[in-house]
Order: sequence, then structure tokens, then C-alpha cells
Amino acid sequence: MRDATFFTHPLHDWQRRYEALRASFVERLPARIVADHFGYSENYIRLLRHMFTHGKLDFSEPVPEGKANRPSVTSAIRAKIRAWREKNLSAGEITECLSEEGVEISIRTVERVLREEGFSKLPRRTRLKIGLTVKGANVPEKSKAITLGQMDGQRIHSPSSGIFLFAPFLAQLDLDRIVRYAGLPGSKIIPAKNYLLSFLAMKLLGTERYAHVGDHAFDPGLSPFLGLNVMPKCTAMSTYSYSLDEVHILRLQSALVKQGQKLGLYDGSIVNLDFHTIPHYGEESELEKNWAGARGKTMKGALTLFAQDAETKLMLYTAADIKRSEADDQVLSFLSFWKKIHRGVKPTLVFDSKFTSYPQLSELNRQHIKFVTLRRRGAKLIKNLAKLSPWKRIHIPHPKRKYPNPLVHESMVTLRHYDGTLRQIVVKDNGHEKPAFLVTNDLDMPLELIVGNYARRWRVENSIAEAVKFFHLNALSSPILIKVHFDVVMTMTADTLYNMLARKLRGFEDCDAPKIYRHFVRGKGTIMVSGRTVNVIYPRRAHNPILRAVPWENLPNVLPGLKGAKLGLTFQ
Repeated sequence: MRDATFFTHPLHDWQRRYEALRASFVERLPARIVADHFGYSENYIRLLRHMFTHGKLDFSEPVPEGKANRPSVTSAIRAKIRAWREKNLSAGEITECLSEEGVEISIRTVERVLREEGFSKLPRRTRLKIGLTVKGANVPEKSKAITLGQMDGQRIHSPSSGIFLFAPFLAQLDLDRIVRYAGLPGSKIIPAKNYLLSFLAMKLLGTERYAHVGDHAFDPGLSPFLGLNVMPKCTAMSTYSYSLDEVHILRLQSALVKQGQKLGLYDGSIVNLDFHTIPHYGEESELEKNWAGARGKTMKGALTLFAQDAETKLMLYTAADIKRSEADDQVLSFLSFWKKIHRGVKPTLVFDSKFTSYPQLSELNRQHIKFVTLRRRGAKLIKNLAKLSPWKRIHIPHPKRKYPNPLVHESMVTLRHYDGTLRQIVVKDNGHEKPAFLVTNDLDMPLELIVGNYARRWRVENSIAEAVKFFHLNALSSPILIKVHFDVVMTMTADTLYNMLARKLRGFEDCDAPKIYRHFVRGKGTIMVSGRTVNVIYPRRAHNPILRAVPWENLPNVLPGLKGAKLGLTFQ
């Protein structure tokens, strides 16, 4: 005879769930008490409440156990199920095949038949192992190095053919020598040079994030440039970047700048210096908060340093992952680097007031290094401004300058923690509400040059803005993590290649990378491989006459990524 225990201690699972939900909703008992009473966990009680609330539980009276009629399966259907399983089809796939033939049975029935026929369950397989991606597209091949002979006779239509315009300049930089000097690691499948070209290709094509490397996975036109059958996957590129230590990256940067120096890419007489914070929105506790000028606030991110040649606007030096306690000494670190590159030439350093401290300025002066910077402007300086005299109007010969004739006042001053005297130049009528207080240890340079050189410091900020906008320097918080300093050096290398290309384009010598990409690099083309020659044919475009005017015959006609390949460029 049944009594109250039928309800308080249910035997069947469906009834236990029902009574547990009744105790939770009707009697309003806490989840912990309900879980203890019915033998569930608290999380499972919450799951039951969620499923019941959204109509995902059915409490209609179940069929009594042992009385359900199993669907009958004919011998012909059993034979089909057995044949499909021998081809490694899963129960779900077999059910779909039967449905296409008009036989409607459940997956459970197929699983029962397979058990009765002596088949065990298949191991869990990903869609990648099956041969399909999530969207049902074909899976790209595994990336590996290729030879010129493997591509002989191919004719490829590529949407990224403009990248071959940079091949002669990569050959000028002697990429093989740079890789050897840096000691970059590689593998038997993908050598170090081909990995480096893969990172550069992403930058040169303006790809927003490394997670978007799949956009180029099915572009066979990149193979001759990379020396690979396909672009490496994003996880492989991320892993490779973190296999590089700081020594590798510093050697890579040093080798690049040395080659650029041999080619005469840099002037080196005036160098602009500035910091930039690459923001990070993750939960990495190691990252400190730094000032982000573009956002006007402090935020968590990686502090990076950029040194720019003021004349050519090319980046000379980078440093990353800088701690706030190390920021003041970065000017001396750059100076140590530059002395090894450009022996015998002492540059004039230009930076803002918060770049370094006064003791470091004393050290620069002791090493006979000229500098131009801003004095930290306080209320006392502004108050005493009316007492200054005489003022002199000068002319700054910079084109497109809105205020070319500011008023200046010159005097000698001393600063706390600085050994010696400095030349102070107060500048007003320069388009700003408050005057600027320039200080320098160069006592011989004309006023016009000092003010003009500091005015050109904005070039480094413009270059950083271009690196953020086109080379996507701030995209390092994407799901695919790349070592920050390595990405910064790749940005510096891509910027150098764009500058080298721009110098050869008549009328576009001073254009930035986005404009060069829009007019010359972006676009389709046909790649034909014949013997040892890779000929890239560009269709008719408005700017082809400018490309034809480039003296390509005076540049190396080789492809650095494909050993022994000669490059031919044809502009229709």
C-alpha cells in the first residue's frame, strides 16, 4: 500500500525532478536544502528551474518501463546500417542517410542496432578531422615550404598581387642576412625566413588582426612571395612569436636598421622620441596602467617607445613592455643603440617634457648629446610671463604651417637636478592658448631651427597614428596573442618598405602608407610561373604609368621567399 513516502522519497528520476521543483517553487525552500533532500547538487537544481521556466521539461506521465514497443528494424535496413558504419559514419550521419531514402528512425534505434551488430562507439571527432570547418568550407592544407619547381607552369589569379611590389626592396634589405644575424629559429617544415615573410605580409596588406589570417588562407598568389604553399594558421604564428626572446628581437631590429643605414635610408641628425601605450583589455595583472594620450586617460597597456628620423620620418628604434620605473632611462638606452649603428654622428634628440627627467638630461649633456625639449610649465612661469622682454618675431620655414611667424623670448636658466645652464626659448602666438617653454643645451643653433625642429616632433606622433590606423598597432588585444615587441618591429619593417616604395613613385614620395596601398598595392593581378621566373601581370589601372616609370631594372629582381626565383613585373 502506497503512503506519503511515494512523494517524499520518489523512486523514478522524472518524479524526483518533479518533487524537487515543487519544493523549490511552491514551498520556496532554498536550493541547498532541496539538493540535500533529493540527492542533487545546487547547480543542478538551478538548471532544473531554468529548464522548467523556459518550457524545456515535460512532466507528462511517462510510458511504464518495460512496456514500450521498440521500433522494428528489417534485415535490409540492418545491412545498410552495418555497411555505413564500416565506412566510419556516425549514428547521426547514418540516420540522415536513412532519412534521405525515406526511412525515418531515431538515432537511439540506430545506436541499438549497432550495439546488437557488435560495433562499438566511434571516438569523438572534430569537424576538422571529418574534413569540414564550422561553416562547411574545405580545410586549407597544412603550411609547408615549397620550391620553385613545384610551382612551374602555374597561372594564378590573386587578389593580393600588389605585395610583389615590395619584393625588390626586401632583396635590397638582404632579408637572408637579417635572419642569419638575428638567429631567428625555424622548423623543418617552415624556415625562419618564411615565418618572417608571413608576418610581414599581414602588415603590408593592412590585415586588421592576426586572427584574420584565414582571409588569406585560400589565396595561392601569396605562395611565391612567402615561399609556402599557404599562409600559416594564426595559432602557429602566435606560437612562433612567443618562441622569440628579447635577444632575437633586438638583433632583428639592429640588423634591419644597419641595412637601412647602408642603403642611406636615414639622415640621423635629428631624432624624435615619443612613448605610446598599446591598450590591453584583458585580465593580465602584470600590465601597468600608463598614460594613453589618444584617449586622454591612464589605462592598462604595454608602454612602447618609438624613435623617428625627423628628416625621412622613418622609425629607427623601438622598445616595448617598458615599466614606469624604467621610462626615464629609455633615452639613454636608445642612445646606446644608436651609437652602435651610426658611429661618429651624435644626433639632436627632440622629445616632450614628460619623456624623461632632468638628471637624464644632465647625463645627455655630459655625453655631449644635444637635445630640445619642453620645460614643465607651472603657474609661476605663466605668472612671470608679462615681465619677460624683449620679444622677437621669427619665421619658421615649414610649408603648410598655419602660424609661421611666432614671437620668441630667449634667456639662460638653471633647473633643479640639472647640472649647468640651459637655453630657454619661450614661444607664443603659435596657435596655442598658453606659450611653450623650450629648453636646450645647444647654444649655437639659430632660434628658427630650434623652434622648427621641435615643431617637427609632431611627425613621430603622426607616424604612430599611422601605425595604429593602417598597421593596426593597437590590435594586440585580439584573441590571437602576438608578442608585443615583435609586432612593433614588424610594424617598423613594413613602414620602412612602404617608405622605400614611395621614394620611387614620382609625385608620391611623401605619401603615407594608406595612400600608397590604396593607389598601388591594393588590387588583383595574374601570376605566371615559367622556369625560374615568376612574372606578375597587373591589369590596366590609372596609376600604372607611375609604376612603369620606376627603374625596376636597377633593383634586385629576385623573390626572397622562393630560392632561385627571378621576379618580373608587367604593368598593362
